[in-house]
Amino acid sequence: MKPLTPAVLDRAAGYRLVGEIQDEQEQLAVLGRLDELAPGFPDWIVTALFGGTYQREGLALRDRQVANLAALTAMGGVEPQLATHVRVSLRVGMAREEIVEVMTHLAPYVGVPRALAGLRVVAAVLADQDGDQDAEQDGER
Repeated sequence: MKPLTPAVLDRAAGYRLVGEIQDEQEQLAVLGRLDELAPGFPDWIVTALFGGTYQREGLALRDRQVANLAALTAMGGVEPQLATHVRVSLRVGMAREEIVEVMTHLAPYVGVPRALAGLRVVAAVLADQDGDQDAEQDGER
């Protein structure tokens, strides 16, 4: 039997990555409130997930986001997390059309209702972003 490979956990790398893919408002909304409820749990998430799993070789960050979108959509009932990952997907370079295509592609695999629920989340995130862009443009005028 092949020996187990120790997991590499890099807390600092995890926090750097979270800082790159989520803005401060998102970090506070998710991690800040969670730390009040379950102290230490957000640190574990950042360290294990973003400082561990995300640091593994073999998949680009963009590819990890496609997998996250698919998994969260398949699970259903996790719309806040799916919305966060839609925003992250945009930040790591996925086009809006690609995100919509992921949801469309999932329909025969996860079911039309779950794919539609995923598309509703995508539409809401894109509408929020469009509203943010409109507000920025209004401020420039």
